[in-house]
Amino acid sequence: MKPIKDAVHLCVDMQTIFAKGGIWETPWMERVLPTIADISARYAAWTIFTRFITPNSPEEARGQWRPYFERWKVATRQALGGTQLDLVPELARYVPPALIIDKSTYSAFFRSPLASLLLEKRVHTVIVTGAETDVCVLSTVLDAVNLGFRVIIVEDALCSSSDAGHDALMTMYRLRFTEQIDLAKAEQLVDLWRPE
Repeated sequence: MKPIKDAVHLCVDMQTIFAKGGIWETPWMERVLPTIADISARYAAWTIFTRFITPNSPEEARGQWRPYFERWKVATRQALGGTQLDLVPELARYVPPALIIDKSTYSAFFRSPLASLLLEKRVHTVIVTGAETDVCVLSTVLDAVNLGFRVIIVEDALCSSSDAGHDALMTMYRLRFTEQIDLAKAEQLVDLWRPE
């Protein structure tokens, strides 16, 4: 893999709602969190965390998001209260210098300032970690590809609540997106990415 330049670490939705005891608990999160925390510590000034922010109520959701949040009313802001939508504490400590981008859909790019921010900073590569491999990470990665960014997925820094979904996506990335997506282990970043 060629060296990484002009990059950001884009960490998707590592929030309390997906952590142990959260409404949408993602069992693997505990396993990958130390790896993501190490990456975030090393590259804090080049890290952007996203947060999936649910609507206040199902009635505020658009289109098919409305029945989704009627089913998941317990995940709306009106029902949640507290800190469920916050980053997990192990990562929140890196803000600042790390940034937070809030989003209301699966993709970190859709209806958010992320693409404009990356273009303004002359970023060409996004190094992706986070949750979930087969939902918000997938949507974010495909939008990054569509926008022309080089995408590096840190395969030991992703989590999902579905082993089958995770494995299928990793296979798809390896077989179908070889020009646009690279897969790397966290330990490889140390040699490949040395921001200036």
